[in-house]
Amino acid sequence: MAREAVVTSKAPAAIGPYSQGVSAGGLVFVSGQIPLKADGSAVAGSVAEQTEQCLANLREVLRAAGLDLSAVAKTTVFMTDLAKFAEMNEVYARHFAAPFPARAAVQVAALPKGVGVEIEAVAVRS
Repeated sequence: MAREAVVTSKAPAAIGPYSQGVSAGGLVFVSGQIPLKADGSAVAGSVAEQTEQCLANLREVLRAAGLDLSAVAKTTVFMTDLAKFAEMNEVYARHFAAPFPARAAVQVAALPKGVGVEIEAVAVRS
C-alpha cells in the first residue's frame, strides 16, 4: 500500500521525525495537533482557546489532503487535566456534526511545549 505525506504551511511544521499527516489506503491519518500557530508560536490561554487552535490545525492538514472535518471518523484527545474536559468538549462540539466521529479522551502527564490539549484524527476518503 502506498503512503503519501500530507504537508501544509498553514499548520505548524512537524517538530520531530513525523509527518503532519499521511494518506494511505483511503484513509488520512493526522498527527496530533497541539495549539501552535503556523509560525510555531504557542497559543497561551484557556483550554477552549487551545482546543480551537488544535482543531484549526487539524482542519488545515485535512484541507491539504482534499478533505474537511466531515471526513473525520475517529479522534483522540489528549489533555493534561480532564477536569477541564467540559471546556474542551464545548469547543469540539461546535466543529463536528452528526454522525460525530468516534473519540477517545485521555489524561496525560504532559504534552509537548507544555500545552494542555492535543488532538489527532483519522479521516476517510469517500
